[in-house]
Amino acid sequence: MSLCESNRAGLLADPDEVRAILIASAQAGLAITYSEVLGLLGHQFSRPKMRALCAVLAAVDDEAEARGEPELAVLVVRQSDALPGQGWWIGGAKAHGYAGPWEGPKAATLIRKVQRRAVDFWAGREA
Repeated sequence: MSLCESNRAGLLADPDEVRAILIASAQAGLAITYSEVLGLLGHQFSRPKMRALCAVLAAVDDEAEARGEPELAVLVVRQSDALPGQGWWIGGAKAHGYAGPWEGPKAATLIRKVQRRAVDFWAGREA
């Protein structure tokens, strides 16, 4: 299942391309920074580009959910602390029943757990 073309209009990047980047990251067992994803898409990092990327990440996760796959956006993290940004926390934390801080050890524990689901799911699997 894929977003129809009208829903893709205006997005920074093709969700399928971003999905492929994130699956490769999961298969490698690694998180990837916002800057690295933007670079792979041919963009330099800027806050507006990062926010635009978040819209694509939401589309990727919506499609993953529809396929019965684990979320992938959680693999995209800030370089400073290896945690996802505010966009993930607003929806992601709630989806996991987490109401704690968005930074620090408790946040890191949740993120490692959610990232592990993606890594375990995609290990040795074709996209």
